[in-house]
Amino acid sequence: MPKMKTNRAAAKRLKRTGTGKLRRRRANKSHILTKKTTKRKRRLRQATLVAKVDEGRMNRLLPTL
Repeated sequence: MPKMKTNRAAAKRLKRTGTGKLRRRRANKSHILTKKTTKRKRRLRQATLVAKVDEGRMNRLLPTL
């Protein structure tokens, strides 16, 4: 059987934490920032964890990460 390949697009966007969970950046922080409140933009700066329901799919994309 051939080797499993890492999905490079996913690898660039996700990072594994010390406990094995996946860390991701938040969406909606790239443009049209004038109408978004300062509080909302501040919250978008922080990374968050991938949702439990999506974790299995992401793990399949990142077998070696």
